[in-house]
Amino acid sequence: MSGIENKTVTSDEAGMRLDRWFKTHFPGLGFGHLQKLLRTGQVRLDGKRVEASARVAAGQTVRVPPLSTDAKVSADDKANAKPRSRKLNEDDERAVRDMILYEDREVMVLNKPAGLAVQGGSGLTRHLDGMLEAFRDEKGNKPRLVHRLDRETSGILLLAKTRRAAQELSKSFRARQTRKIYWALVAGVPKPRQGRISTYLTRDEGEERMRIARHGEDDAQHSVSLYSVVDQAGPKVSWVSLRPITGRTHQLRAHAAHIGHPIVGDPKYFNIENWELPGGIQNKLHLHARRIVIPHPKGTGKIDVSAPLPAHMQQSWNLLGFDATQFDPDTDEPEE
Repeated sequence: MSGIENKTVTSDEAGMRLDRWFKTHFPGLGFGHLQKLLRTGQVRLDGKRVEASARVAAGQTVRVPPLSTDAKVSADDKANAKPRSRKLNEDDERAVRDMILYEDREVMVLNKPAGLAVQGGSGLTRHLDGMLEAFRDEKGNKPRLVHRLDRETSGILLLAKTRRAAQELSKSFRARQTRKIYWALVAGVPKPRQGRISTYLTRDEGEERMRIARHGEDDAQHSVSLYSVVDQAGPKVSWVSLRPITGRTHQLRAHAAHIGHPIVGDPKYFNIENWELPGGIQNKLHLHARRIVIPHPKGTGKIDVSAPLPAHMQQSWNLLGFDATQFDPDTDEPEE
């Protein structure tokens, strides 16, 4: 074990997510361990508590607590470590290629299946970031995660294939030039049918979930989501289109529960007692990252990609009589 380190963010690292910064400097540090260090305040940015999604700026100081030798394995050591079996790499490459919705020299857009974690954590042996090792090139580079989805959320996931693309895409996210649309099945029918949800969110102490917080509360972050009811099956459930303006952890799930219409199948936030699933609908999270629109990192137009519903949501849509092909993005997507 070593003592506390204070590392300075370089200009080349400006704009990186804090979890990606740690992945670069401490490849052996698991995401779950990093989350614990952040929750307990052992990792700080310029002396302040932050989340893994915080963006670092050149000149900022990252407080790094004592880490095990395994966590401090260098990137070179990791690259030179004994490779995984060729069969495993081929299986991972095939699985990821099956997810690809769009790809060019700079960008890869995937349709992540529900149940696949984006990054490693406690007890996880398979996750997308690990599977991307199959795409590492001769220079040691592999596609970079630009944002994240919850493990049980399906749909659009954007990857950068170059460092420059990662920087430009991250800028677009920070400048809120990105349009992200999610589809969800929620309990009941929100009123009004189109609205704006604005709250402060903070991590629920001791829990792997977020809670509504007061303005000024420690670590509380302002969070804004837009919603629009697309269709409904009587008063029981409705198909809602959601647009996160900010990008907080579990934001849409917490916001849906906050307005009294939690997302069907949500094990963390569904808060209606004695509510029964409509017949034939699976008790799985019904939240899908449907569409992303973002400026291309090369400055050549926009990337606009939509992902088909996962099997369990398509089954629900069929049972409830919802027709995804009738969705009109110009009228049904939430607007500011």
